Amino acid sequence: MLMVSASVGACGGTPEPKRTAPSLPPYPTLELRAESLPVEQRFAGTVEAVKQATISAETPGRVTALPFDVNDKVTAGSILVRLRGTEQRADLAQAEASLTEAVARDAEAQTRHGRIADMQARKVVPLATLDEATANRDAANARLQSARAAVGRAQQGLAYTAVQAPYAAIITQRHVQIGELVAPGSPLITAASLESLRVTVDLPQNLVEAIRRRKQAFIYVGDQRLAATDLEIFPVATPMSGTVRARANLPAGTSGLYPGMTVEVGLVVGEDAQLLIPAQSIVERSEVTAVYVFTTDGRTALRQVRLGRRSGDRAEVVAGLESGDRIALDPLLALQHHGDVSERAP
Repeated sequence: MLMVSASVGACGGTPEPKRTAPSLPPYPTLELRAESLPVEQRFAGTVEAVKQATISAETPGRVTALPFDVNDKVTAGSILVRLRGTEQRADLAQAEASLTEAVARDAEAQTRHGRIADMQARKVVPLATLDEATANRDAANARLQSARAAVGRAQQGLAYTAVQAPYAAIITQRHVQIGELVAPGSPLITAASLESLRVTVDLPQNLVEAIRRRKQAFIYVGDQRLAATDLEIFPVATPMSGTVRARANLPAGTSGLYPGMTVEVGLVVGEDAQLLIPAQSIVERSEVTAVYVFTTDGRTALRQVRLGRRSGDRAEVVAGLESGDRIALDPLLALQHHGDVSERAP
């Protein structure tokens, strides 16, 4: 029980004259009214990156450079791993030489075909000779296209020796060391983008439909309450646990969270009437939480309250106040007017 005593009169003990209760409070107040607010069920969720990948080798080679380590931030296109690439450069040189030869052979076949076509038009050579020249021209052109494709493959193979970051990210794991020999498919680097994060949570079956109808989720990080977006509920349940997985995106620019962290997720399952009071009206003294109330008889009383969750600059009242109560918005001003009153703690 919280007791607030009245001030006494002068040293002679003469009581102060009784004052008439004012019709209006002498300080700013707020008359409480119940609000229809979402009812949440809270669950533990896991933060994960929307963009995360383990980058693997696409060509064989020996690792010669690892410019970045775990926890380093990289930009899109940064070189994460360099492979030796001796074989790839040799393959490219061979392909380019074959292309040069194919270009010459194609030019020769084109010239010969033009000359024989002119001779055949003058009936100097038989039609069969023209057919043979045409076939040789087409074959030379096909070899030219093949040589060009081989050069493209060799260039790509050489490019694979410089493994690049597909997007801006943070390195979360290195799977190789300098000097290791890797084959196509060998994991090299795991990276995750911190620009887009989401939270996954497992839901009990009995709440899935209520959550699916409202599709509202909030993420609690310390004193922060963040509205999640794009809540998705998977269409299947996990066979062993019978839970249904849900996934929601965190607001863009959320800081202080990293993949793998555990956070509290509030999912809306219904609505309920609740009293909310502004944080500026709350008085905290030791272990007591209270507010100043302007009573119906015109006095100011310090009343103990029990609060629930806080959202932004407002707090939910669990006990101690009811709809219609008028509370002081400025406790310091209300303190100057508090009267002799005893209030029962909730």
